[in-house]
Amino acid sequence: MIKDEIVVKRYADAFISFSKGTIGLDKALQELKDLKSNVINDNPEFLEFLRGLEITQSEKFDFIDKVVTDGFSEETRDFLKLLIEKGRIEMLLVIMEYIRVTYGYRGEEGVLLKVSSALDLETIKAIEDKLEEKFKKKFKFFIDLDGDLLGGIQVTIGNTVIDGSIKRRIEDLKEKLMTVSV
Repeated sequence: MIKDEIVVKRYADAFISFSKGTIGLDKALQELKDLKSNVINDNPEFLEFLRGLEITQSEKFDFIDKVVTDGFSEETRDFLKLLIEKGRIEMLLVIMEYIRVTYGYRGEEGVLLKVSSALDLETIKAIEDKLEEKFKKKFKFFIDLDGDLLGGIQVTIGNTVIDGSIKRRIEDLKEKLMTVSV
């Protein structure tokens, strides 16, 4: 697992664990959704300001306290401040996406199914059935069209990636060819 993926998972899981005991999971998820849609997406300069190297940590904290107010809990503000304090604010969107996929559906874990081209419903259902049978859990599937895969599929379940894409096979073949001496 890549270091950044571990960091994302740790911060996301810690925020959710803390929030469950204070504001509750539903409120935490809603606040992150609102933060993304009402603050970050509507104001791209929000993250630029928080990432700014010339701006002091104290100024960033004051900014959060002034901007992230109505409808947001102290827990959400403290989480943003923690990310700033630890130098991880650039990971905010990835952490939020991880939380949405992992915790967004009670009893169902989110699965990202990347495909190079549209699949028919029967094929998608067959993939869903096989994965649920293999992992013995219910999943909520999200489908992402990604032409960079060149063909095949890539499945992401939490921290597990099953890569059956042609792109991955080409990369594997390239690595093998690089080790062959002529």
